[in-house]
Amino acid sequence: MSVLVAVAHPDDEVLGCGGTIARHAKHGDDVSILIVAEGATSRRDSNREDVIHLRKCAESAAQVLNVKSPIFLSFPDNRMDSIDQLDVIKEIETHVDQIRPEIVYTHHGGDLNIDHRIVHAAVVTACRPIPGSPVRQIFSFEAASSTEWATSAIGQPFKPVHYVDISEFLSSKLTALKCYQPEMRPFPHARSMEAIEAQARLRGCQVGMAAAEAFQTELDLK
Repeated sequence: MSVLVAVAHPDDEVLGCGGTIARHAKHGDDVSILIVAEGATSRRDSNREDVIHLRKCAESAAQVLNVKSPIFLSFPDNRMDSIDQLDVIKEIETHVDQIRPEIVYTHHGGDLNIDHRIVHAAVVTACRPIPGSPVRQIFSFEAASSTEWATSAIGQPFKPVHYVDISEFLSSKLTALKCYQPEMRPFPHARSMEAIEAQARLRGCQVGMAAAEAFQTELDLK
C-alpha cells in the first residue's frame, strides 16, 4: 500500500502521526513523507544552515521510523500565505501523481499555524476524488501547540473519529522526536516529550488502547 504524509514543517510528521508511520512501515507499506515548507527562516537570526540542519533531523527521524528520507520542498516558513495557493497545489499534485498514494495524512484544517491550514487545503485539493485518482482515504491529524490553541474564529475544532493503535510504536515516535531535540520544549509545554507521550496515552485511553494517534476523516472511499 502506498501512503503519503504531507506536512508543512520538519517535525510535523512525527508530532502528528509518527507512530502511524512506524506502523505502516512495519506492515510493509511504502510511506512517502513530503515536507512543504523549510521550517526555519521565520525565526530570529535564522540562516540557511538552520534549514539544512532541520532537513538532517527529518532524515534521521525517518530512519528511526524505518521509512525513506523525506521529499523537501522549499516554501517559506510561516509565510505560505504570501504564495499563490495554486502554486502550492501544483507542487503537491506533482508528487501525488508520482507517488500515487492510497492513504494520505496531513494537517487539520483548523490549526492555529497558517502553514498548516494552507497545506491542508492544498493537499485536499490535490487529492480530491476525481476519476483515476488513487487516493481512497485522507486523514488529518493534530499537531501539538497548534491544533489545540486554535479558536473557533480560525476554523472548526479538531474532532477525531479515527484512531490508530500505536501501543507498539510509541517508543519509535518518541525516539524520532529526539532527532528534533532543538524543536522540543521543556515540560509542561504542549510540545515536550512528556506531553506528547501523555497525548498518545490519553488518545489511547479514549478507545481502550495503551496508546493511539487520533485523526479526523476527510475522505473515506473504502
